[in-house]
Amino acid sequence: MAGFKQKRFFFWWALVALLSLSACKQSPEPLQLTQQQWAEHLQLPSVQQASELSLSWSDKVTQHELQWQDSARGREVPALLYLPAGVSAAKLPLIVFSHGLGGSRDRYAYLGLYWASQGFASLHLQHIGSDRQIWRGSRLTLPFRLMSAAGEEEALARVADVRFGLDKLLQSEFAALIDQNKLIMAGHSYGANTTMLVLGAKAEPHQADLRDARFSAGMLISAPPFYNDKPLSQVLAGIAVPTLHITNTMDEIEVPGYHSRPEERIDIYQAMPGPEKVLAVFYGGNHNIFSGRRQKPELALQDKVLKAATQSLSAAFVRQITGEGPRAVAQWRQQHQPLLAQFEQYATLSTAGTARQALN
Repeated sequence: MAGFKQKRFFFWWALVALLSLSACKQSPEPLQLTQQQWAEHLQLPSVQQASELSLSWSDKVTQHELQWQDSARGREVPALLYLPAGVSAAKLPLIVFSHGLGGSRDRYAYLGLYWASQGFASLHLQHIGSDRQIWRGSRLTLPFRLMSAAGEEEALARVADVRFGLDKLLQSEFAALIDQNKLIMAGHSYGANTTMLVLGAKAEPHQADLRDARFSAGMLISAPPFYNDKPLSQVLAGIAVPTLHITNTMDEIEVPGYHSRPEERIDIYQAMPGPEKVLAVFYGGNHNIFSGRRQKPELALQDKVLKAATQSLSAAFVRQITGEGPRAVAQWRQQHQPLLAQFEQYATLSTAGTARQALN
């Protein structure tokens, strides 16, 4: 795949999202809820459930640290597997998760723990080369480490990590627990880019097909646009599975010379050609609020509420696309309407089997 147009192909804002120079810029109203409204949302069922679960993770979830070595690539692929506690012979849906730039296998524990508590297996990969190690070393050379982490070589290595990690898991002692017909790819920020490539996105005409057909759905949190000359609909044309898209009204980054608006996450949703797709745009938040990183005190309420809403929506989406809860997403929407600046659900066939429709 020599000749990739690195600066155009990879989303620059994955680099700057975690930089100290990055900042969320406000878009047109309405954007924010008051602190009182956020406090009231602490009574939402999803927030209450998340609070209760946080007191007893050890009773509900087991975690398995995995240290894999891909000898063919000479690359280490650490992973963390979350499983429901007490599971022995069940066939579980599996979510494979890709972290954002500077993240790690345990950074998004709030998702892995929750998914396992809901009866799903969750494999969180760590991408050496674009993980937390990039923060180590001189600040003077940090921009070069970031450039390398978001470059062509590492982006392709991430996709290979996913294929290798899934192969290893399905060859391990845990394979008997996994329903191989219910595999979902997911990621945040840079991980959302990895997810789209794994599902069939093609940014350049010469790009090899990176799609892993074993995945039957995708979940994109803060998905980036592709900075090239091709229409998004063309870039994403190869994605033929259901997708969930999550963002917020403050999911925006601006640094000198670069600007990524929340609307660009919505552009991804609108251009996605899959048979079923869901978009949730929360009020407030920021780009990093989904990352599991500690937030500023003034965002503490938003952090708690939006993480819980993301947990419950992603679980509802998995139940819906695996046939375990045909109206799970609609029910979630009814409970969380006050948090939603925008919500859309599209399917080629409705639950009643009628013709193509869009639900706004």
